[in-house]
Formats: sequence, structure tokens, C-alpha cells
Amino acid sequence: MNDSLSLQQARRIALAAQGLDKVRPAGPVTARAVGRTFGRLHLVQIDSVNVLARSHYLPFFSRLGNYDRGILHRMAGTHPRRMMEYWAHEASFIRPDHFQDLVLWQSRKWVGAHAMDPELRDGVASRVLEALAAGKPMTAAELTARLGHVEDRQQDNWGWNWNAVKRVLEHLFEEGLISAASRTDSFERRYTLTARILPAVPAVPARPAGPGAAGPDAAAAMDRLIDSAAQAHGIGTVRCFADYFRTPLKAAAVSVQNLVDAGRLLPVAVAGWDKPLFRHVEAKLPRAATGRALLSPFDSLVFERRRLEALFSFHYRIEIYTPEPKRRFGYYVLPFLLRAGIVARVDLKADRANGLLLARAAHAEPGAPADTAVELAAELHLMAEWLELDRVVVSPRGDLAPALADAVSGTENAVSALREQA
Repeated sequence: MNDSLSLQQARRIALAAQGLDKVRPAGPVTARAVGRTFGRLHLVQIDSVNVLARSHYLPFFSRLGNYDRGILHRMAGTHPRRMMEYWAHEASFIRPDHFQDLVLWQSRKWVGAHAMDPELRDGVASRVLEALAAGKPMTAAELTARLGHVEDRQQDNWGWNWNAVKRVLEHLFEEGLISAASRTDSFERRYTLTARILPAVPAVPARPAGPGAAGPDAAAAMDRLIDSAAQAHGIGTVRCFADYFRTPLKAAAVSVQNLVDAGRLLPVAVAGWDKPLFRHVEAKLPRAATGRALLSPFDSLVFERRRLEALFSFHYRIEIYTPEPKRRFGYYVLPFLLRAGIVARVDLKADRANGLLLARAAHAEPGAPADTAVELAAELHLMAEWLELDRVVVSPRGDLAPALADAVSGTENAVSALREQA
């Protein structure tokens, strides 16, 4: 007989697993707190869009508030590494202890040089590895210049029109032989040998020969990945757990059964969520959810859209690639979590030149509580402070916009009064 939970209980389990169930801690945010948060999440997705802030910075703001982004740079750039780049849900910062397991199971052949002529690929790869072994980390452009590589790509519109060096670099990155030492200000990877990032890790293991040919090492790796994904979810389906690290669904299902047999996952039933569900044995069920957060479009709570709808009755799609006239809610829309519900969404942009945080549209969800605008205004002011912007400006688009504009104005007046008293 499976344990039975209400949908509200399942929500609280999910929020607690993601560190979003409580009011943020008071006081300065320490490096230890950032590290604990990353340990809980296991990964944060990377994306190049910088209309507000780089996506990997936002999950820590959502959970911790105003923190020093330099902490992440140190975690990703000093030894021992606390975080490193690799393919996971998408391009991500991952915990280094997941690296070898992910190398066994990730297959992103479309991003690299698998379709290139093998002789050309292997020749370029050999020269790239030699250059990286002999020198400092380099970008694709720097390596292209170092190797003296020239090619005519006018008729070749492959992928993002990468040259052969970039394609081989991404191939070697996927194979786990090279890693990103850091990023430039324009967000280009500086590549180096993985052995320099993780000197204590033995040679990269061989991948399984095919979907049905995974050996015991790969099977154990999948068990570890699914266990970690289930910890990060608290509760979910096989598809939820497989999606977290983007692992194959059939292999993930085998691991879920292994973890059930081992007592790490517990089958549960949730009223209103008509799927086979599993709760991680370490998942907490808080009595209440009291948190508040703006969530990145790439936040791990919103990775799996079907889970998001089942748990929170929140339909969400990123509209970055939707033509502007066809967008419903805006270009870079962040869901707003208040206590145990996602109650609104707001289209945000950082106008750095003028020191403004622009709320270009604000929409309330059905049944949003009466204090939604006030709480969202407070969250926007906190975000503006974190981004070192002077003011929040609310545009009139969206049914929540008038109330939000009033709340933002009221918050600003209250802050000004406190400053005058001080």
C-alpha cells in the first residue's frame, strides 16, 4: 500500500528539496551557504542570455537573496573545484563528483564533431590537445589562431557555423577530455585539459556501446544520478528524475526500481497527480511553506514542465524564441513563487546603463493571494539591490501591473522615509 499525500503536501516536499520552502536567512550570505545550496541542487543550468543576469547566478539569489556572485567564480575557478562545467540538464555547472557518471551517460553528438571526416577530426583533436597540454587555457578563437587554422566556411552553415577547431573542442568537451577553466567577459569558454580541473580523477571511463549495452559501471552510475535527481526533486515521476540530468528514460526506470528495492525511493500516491510517483527517503515534509522567490526560466524547480503543471497548476513556456507579436507574457519571464504557490509571472530586464530594473509586464495567476503585488514589489527591490540597480520601473502591461506599480512606489517611499530618519 503506497503512502498517500495531498497535492499541497507534495508541493511542500518539492519546495523543501529545492531549498525554497523557507524565508531566506537574515544577515550576509556566506560562501558556506552558497556551497550548501549548490550541493542541494547538484547542478545549475548555464545560458548565454544576459537580459537580466546570467542564468546560473539566479538560482542562488532565489534561495539566498543578495549574495556575492564572486563566490561562484571562486567555486568554479579554484582548487579543489566545487563546481565545473559539463552537459547535464543542458550545459550546466555540476558537482565534480557527478562528472564521471555523466560522461558515461551524456550523448550530445549533435554539438560536436561526430559528423566530421574522422581523419580531419582526429588530426585537429591531436593538435588541440597538444596545445592545451603545453600552455594556458584558451578560447576557441585563441586556439584557432595558435594552430594557424584557416578554412572557408562561406558555404558551410553547420550548426552555429562553428569552424573545425570549435567543433572538435566541443567534441572533446563532450568526451570529457577537456573542460572549461573559466569564461571570458563575453561568455566564451576558456578550454583546458580535464586533468587540470580534476587532477585526482582517474582517466575518463569508456562509454556504453549502446542503449542496451551498459555494463555494471554504467548501471551504478545511473543509480547514483537518479538518486541525486530524486533528492533534488523530493518527489516525482521516473520522467522527472530522468529529465534532471537528461538521462535515458528506460535506463532511469531501471534505476528507480533499483532504488525502490534498496529503500532509497518510496512509492507514493498524490491526490490529483495521476502518475506513478516516488518520494526520496530523505525528503522532508515541512508543516508550511513560507518562502518567496523569483525563479529563473532555467531554475531547476521549473525544468520539467509537466511536473510544474501537475504540482502547481502553472503552465510555463519560455518565449525568447517566439516572435514578439505572438508572445503572451514577454521575452524573459520569471515565475513568482509565494509561499506554496506560483502566483504571478513578470517579464524583467536590467537596464544597466540607466540603473533600472524594468518590469515590462506583470501577470497574476488565477487565485493569486491579495498580497501578491506587495510581496512581488519587495522581491523586485531586493533583486535591484543585488544587481546594483537604483530603481524598479513597472510598465503598464499585464493585469497585475497597476497594483505592482503602486506597491513598488509604496516600497520606495517607505525606504526613503527610513533613510531620512537615519
